[in-house]
Amino acid sequence: MLALRLTLESFRFAWDALKSNLLRTILSLLGVTVGIFSIISVFTIVDSLEANIRSSLDFAGDKVIYVSKWPFAFDAEFPWWKYFQRPVPTPREFQQLRKQLGPNNKGIAIFAASNGNTLKMGSNSVSDCVLQGVSYDFRAVSNVPVKEGRYFTSQEMDAARPVAIIGATIAENLFPDGNALGKQFKARGQTLTVIGVMEKEGKKLLTISSNDANCIIPFGMFTKMFTLNNGFGGGPSATLAVKGRDEDPGLLDLEYEMRGVMRNIRGLKPRQEDNFALNRPEMIAAAVGKLFGVIGIVGGVIGSFAILVGGFGIANIMFVSVRERTNIIGIQKSLGAKNFFILFQFLFEAIFLCLIGGLAGILLVWFVTLVPQDALPLSMSAARILLGLLISVGIGIIAGIVPAVLAANLDPVIAIRAK
Repeated sequence: MLALRLTLESFRFAWDALKSNLLRTILSLLGVTVGIFSIISVFTIVDSLEANIRSSLDFAGDKVIYVSKWPFAFDAEFPWWKYFQRPVPTPREFQQLRKQLGPNNKGIAIFAASNGNTLKMGSNSVSDCVLQGVSYDFRAVSNVPVKEGRYFTSQEMDAARPVAIIGATIAENLFPDGNALGKQFKARGQTLTVIGVMEKEGKKLLTISSNDANCIIPFGMFTKMFTLNNGFGGGPSATLAVKGRDEDPGLLDLEYEMRGVMRNIRGLKPRQEDNFALNRPEMIAAAVGKLFGVIGIVGGVIGSFAILVGGFGIANIMFVSVRERTNIIGIQKSLGAKNFFILFQFLFEAIFLCLIGGLAGILLVWFVTLVPQDALPLSMSAARILLGLLISVGIGIIAGIVPAVLAANLDPVIAIRAK
């Protein structure tokens, strides 16, 4: 009960003090508001940017190991020229990998892509599209969100039939009437039939991963339209992907098996180093996490200077408040008020002032997140709101502790005589 009564009385004193000097209170709040706005807005932008990039990387799949010529993360100690000497994955290696791998996988796929293609249907056309040739198990290793129609059948894949699954942007441009299924269009002189339309994803920061301008066709059909890169340039490069099982934590068993099979396929001797890279999407995710961790720290340090200035403003106003209310402090002490009551009264006032400023800063950030953004939608998490409030409380304690201690230690006789 004593703590509750002390809190309520301190709140009443703080509220009366702030109302009596409204203009000064508002000016003092501005520093804290700007500081909290700076810090929370930086963290919100960084969080939204990281979430957007991670979302853009969803196409890479989960629990997948990719066999490529190039690694996702380069080894600084590995001679760079050796990467150029590596052979590229081939359809023959895909077939051998599918035959030799054991039960540690849920699907093996080969795929290749070509950017900057133009698709036509009568007088309608859409440019800068991605043509992607995939094998049947591609949907096991990557997300193919078919909204209308269906996925490829194994017969269509084996026969390399001219069928396609198109993105929402392609469907909207080639078939404005809204009915794309069963319709035909041309790509690189080939006539393709639409069997599926993917969900609309909208703009992403990494637009290369968006399915909206993506046209997926059977891998055999893709090889009729393009000459695959044989390691010396000239065409799209193929990539092999293997989906791991949930029972294999960390995919260690699958990785060891894949390394052994690939070395056997390429005829590498025991002392020879790998001439291929086994890549995981987690490598990119880890790199993204480290990058944005550094950006967040740098942004927080820069924003802390703004909140520091606001803290100095609050400390200054609290010193002025103590000086103006010295006589009242003396009266309170003469009537039996304890030092901790005076201390808590001024400390609570500083915290309350900072909380109001912090809430105003958080509210401003929230208003910013409401502004429509296609490429980078902003969202403020509950954790960032809590962080803003904790920073406000911390600044209030730091800025108010010294004035509160000075007020609590005033001699009542001298304080009463003060003018």
